[in-house]
Amino acid sequence: MTIRICQKVSVMNKKYLLFLLVGCLIVSWTGRAQQLIKLQDALLIASKNSPDIRTVKLSLQRSEQLLKAQEAALKSNIRFTLNPIGYSHDRAFNDLYAIWNTQENLNSSGSLTVSQPIVWTDGTIAVSNRFSWQRAYSEFKDETIKSFTNNLFLQYDQPLFTYNRTKLAMKSLELDYENAQLNYNLQMLNLERSVAQQFYTVYNQQMRLQIALEEYENQKITYEIIKNKVEGGLSALEELYQAELNLASSKSSAENYKVSLENAKDQLKILVGMDIFGEVSVLADPVVDSVPVDLGRAIQYGLDNRMELRQRQISIENAQFDLVRTMATNEFAGNLSFSVGLFGDNEAFPKVYKSPTDNEDISLSLNIPIFDWGERKARINASKASIETQEINLEDQRNTIIQTIRQVYRNLQNLLNQITIAEQNVKNAQLTYDINLERYRNGDLTGMDLSLYQNQLSSSKLDLANAQINYKLELLNLKIQTLYDWETKTSIVPTVNK
Repeated sequence: MTIRICQKVSVMNKKYLLFLLVGCLIVSWTGRAQQLIKLQDALLIASKNSPDIRTVKLSLQRSEQLLKAQEAALKSNIRFTLNPIGYSHDRAFNDLYAIWNTQENLNSSGSLTVSQPIVWTDGTIAVSNRFSWQRAYSEFKDETIKSFTNNLFLQYDQPLFTYNRTKLAMKSLELDYENAQLNYNLQMLNLERSVAQQFYTVYNQQMRLQIALEEYENQKITYEIIKNKVEGGLSALEELYQAELNLASSKSSAENYKVSLENAKDQLKILVGMDIFGEVSVLADPVVDSVPVDLGRAIQYGLDNRMELRQRQISIENAQFDLVRTMATNEFAGNLSFSVGLFGDNEAFPKVYKSPTDNEDISLSLNIPIFDWGERKARINASKASIETQEINLEDQRNTIIQTIRQVYRNLQNLLNQITIAEQNVKNAQLTYDINLERYRNGDLTGMDLSLYQNQLSSSKLDLANAQINYKLELLNLKIQTLYDWETKTSIVPTVNK
């Protein structure tokens, strides 16, 4: 299905002239120069200054830095440990010779280690070299021994019969970073919605003030008419009193709308992060040219592009990772470790490897669970239930997206009809008011009756402004729901890059 959404406003030139007049009056009332902004200007300011956006940016930076840290941890790690000096002097009992012995030791050492995680096997290989010097004295032999030692060895550790923790940790951080980016993009869309709503709230208040000023000007005209009639003895004095009351009421309404407008502006400034003491006025064009919207394509865009669906999929993947970790509870697992090295010692540093010694070490350890009273099985069942819950949430999200897009589509059709009706009502109300104003001049209508026609005209203008604003907001809502700009016919799917 395709609809053609369009708006026709017959008095736009007059409306914009009046809009500019309102801006000038507001400036004169405040006595301060105002910054005139459009919706895109407000969105640009908000994207930089909004507290919500700044917060989600920090969360994105956190996830990015954690991912970078994990990527760096997978590279070769080089560390040097230095013990410049160590000294001990104690007296201890020697069980072998059954005598007390005083001993003294002075030493210095340093070690250099290069380790490399093996991502595909979850093992770790390391090359280490430890060099030391010591001077030891023993009262038992009454001699002092000085020597240099060096121990160079290669070591490898490999977990067995278990999941790859290194790859799982890396994948989890990648998903966390992707999810943080999705949150940022969603927050930007929500910000666009919030800013647009508040922006048009300000615009609505400006239009209300504009209509109130028009009504005030009309009341001044009717007041002058009845004043001249009363002075000429053509109308009763109570008609003048009624005209004065109507004039005062219209002026009070204009003042009230001015206060509401200033309050709405403050809310907009806080939302976008502007100086609350600055003066601002919005410039909006609610008129939209013909925009074709196809319901089938809109639903397909939503299902293909909505980031909430990807977030649900990430939740499923994270739940599957939790299942893998849970299955490692009380699991049968092992670890293989072996090392080969070369050790040398000598009183002279150049001869430290004169008579080297080969060092080899290999060990295999196994963790064999016997009975856990059903703990592992219960935890696995709980994890499986969590996965199933996330899958249900994904399907529910898909249905919600379809239902929301269909609802927005219907709302657009209805708002188009409402705009057409409101435009016709404005025309009719204006013609009715003009006719009855002439009747009022001729004395065929009371001031109270004319006031009813004036209120009808003002109400119809407000209805038109509200219908246009609601249409613009609903069109923005369709853009957010489908991640497709139907006015420019361009996709707005944010890219997710590391």
